[in-house]
Amino acid sequence: MPTRPFIAFDADDTLWPNQPHFDHVEGRMFAILARCGDPVSIGHRLYEVQRRNMHLFGYGAKSLMLAMVETAIQLTDGAVTGVEIQQLLDLGKRLLDFPIEPLPGVLEVLTELKRRGERLMVLTKGDLFDQESKLARSGLGDFFDYVEIVSEKNEATYRRILARHGVAPADFLMIGNSLKSDILPVLALGAQAIHVPYHTTWIHEEVPAEQLVGLTFPRVEALTEVLAYLS
Repeated sequence: MPTRPFIAFDADDTLWPNQPHFDHVEGRMFAILARCGDPVSIGHRLYEVQRRNMHLFGYGAKSLMLAMVETAIQLTDGAVTGVEIQQLLDLGKRLLDFPIEPLPGVLEVLTELKRRGERLMVLTKGDLFDQESKLARSGLGDFFDYVEIVSEKNEATYRRILARHGVAPADFLMIGNSLKSDILPVLALGAQAIHVPYHTTWIHEEVPAEQLVGLTFPRVEALTEVLAYLS
């Protein structure tokens, strides 16, 4: 077994901003459908549609695009106009090609870890085409020895990835912003995780406080703090 840690980074909202773009698109949707209710009620309906369709469409921009159209049809009892549907589709398309700029500290951390000879992986969930495009647009691809794009991040997924790469849980470290996807399932396997909170989180990734009782894991306010932890 390897003696050096196998370090995996989440992508969205860990390496680059993502949720703010989705929040902006949803805000535009609320404005388009303002006649149907307030932003809170429309947002709840949108999430219910997303949650119900997750097993079909997964995560990401395309999933949101379809959910916005379906929500609009429901809220208007089928009276949504073709113009409004096109507006929603155009909003969704913007999520497929927005500029990717690394978050503060990302280049510094990846450069230093690469200099140290660490084995690095980017481990992200979502649509394969979309996530590959984001990684390419970010310019960060050369830092990583491995890229894993998965449909879900749960214990079974992490177990499969560790087995495929021949890594024991004790030698695996996950770094990410989502308690639900990047921290809890990793700790459940006996691996290590570092939480790097982001200022906004999709409701689907929120975790009730009681699920964190008894768990111990590092939490850093800036990604650069990871270097001191790893040293």
